[in-house]
Amino acid sequence: MKRVVVCLVAGIALGLAGWFGFHALGEGRTLASVTIPFKPPENLPDKPGEWRGRIDYRALDQQLTALAERPEMAGLAVAVVEDGELRFVRTYGVADKASGAPVTLQTLFRWASVSKTATGTLAAALATDGAVDLKRPIGQSRTTLRLPGGAEERVTLEDVLAQRTGLTKNAYDERLEDGQSPQLLRASLALAPLQCEPGTCHTYQNIAFDAASEILAIAANEPFADAVEDRFFRPLGMVSAGYGMAHLTDAKDWAKPHRGTQVRPLKEAYWRVPAAAGVESDIVDFAKWMQAMMGKRPDVVPAAVLRLAHQPRVRTERLYGSSLRQANSDASYALGWRNFTYDGRRLAGHSGAVSGYRATMIFEPATRTGVVALWNSDWGFPFRIPFAAIDSYHGRADTRWLDLGELPPVTGGAAGPAVALKE
Repeated sequence: MKRVVVCLVAGIALGLAGWFGFHALGEGRTLASVTIPFKPPENLPDKPGEWRGRIDYRALDQQLTALAERPEMAGLAVAVVEDGELRFVRTYGVADKASGAPVTLQTLFRWASVSKTATGTLAAALATDGAVDLKRPIGQSRTTLRLPGGAEERVTLEDVLAQRTGLTKNAYDERLEDGQSPQLLRASLALAPLQCEPGTCHTYQNIAFDAASEILAIAANEPFADAVEDRFFRPLGMVSAGYGMAHLTDAKDWAKPHRGTQVRPLKEAYWRVPAAAGVESDIVDFAKWMQAMMGKRPDVVPAAVLRLAHQPRVRTERLYGSSLRQANSDASYALGWRNFTYDGRRLAGHSGAVSGYRATMIFEPATRTGVVALWNSDWGFPFRIPFAAIDSYHGRADTRWLDLGELPPVTGGAAGPAVALKE
């Protein structure tokens, strides 16, 4: 009933296209009381005459148009925030190759592992409130996660969110994809192999990471998804954003998963670990999330929460693969969050991949300039988009991240992934 009321209120606000105060109530306490701006769709910068800034948006649009025409692609949605303001939003291609339905600004896509940024931010907010202790061993919390040698008695919630469990990378993900229960899998991780001593190195996880959904739900005194939506998505005006397979498929406009020319079956596996990969939204709301992560909405996400969430906890390998991997360095992981250096500048964000979908959010905190992109195919080449935009912002013309000339010619079969990503 609470979700229905919240959605109804948000819907009325959208219709009025105005400003209103939002109060999300849970167990008799106010979770948020903020002013929510709603911008009418017709005022979004989705046309050439509305693109203004240091970035060459016309050139970027031409590159994205060509990219979307590749056979490896289906649909694509991109938004650029420059100096903290939304300066560009555009959609390309189709949400469904079978029907030819185009991608629109209202098309929902999956965030995949970018969902981890919402989890880390909720943990930081609850820690700032004093509702959760990031340093407390998870063995003292009500969670199904068990680790080899009883390490849950010393591994903390901070370790879980920073991917320092010590488990081998993506432990038991294939079992989750086979339909096994994430709760039982978390318990069985006690018998899984270790890559390092728990708490000492970065090893990327999904099933173990989702232990946060159990711990944070208790701290927030409501289901995990409701806690994120009440605390962040609704106050930020992200009315399309939510959790779960039904939230996607019940929408009027949602992107179907693709591989090449084929529409792929929708797989529920990673929705069952919501803290790791449960969110979906349209591109405009994805941009609102990035702006909040830049510090543009301190009324909803205070600076102290962002500092706690984004503080690096452990060094990691370089990100991505191929030429992107060579271009970044000094990578680290925070609370569901990545930081790294590119061209001497510190960038932050996260990327993600689940079957038939990819997502990325990368920005430069110093200039509050960055990109969010969502696409419904398994192709990795579009992970380059944020780097092309950031180079344009800084006037760098010697890189050609979106140059399709380096790709194999189109001969009727789609090329393989240009960038490897296991998230």
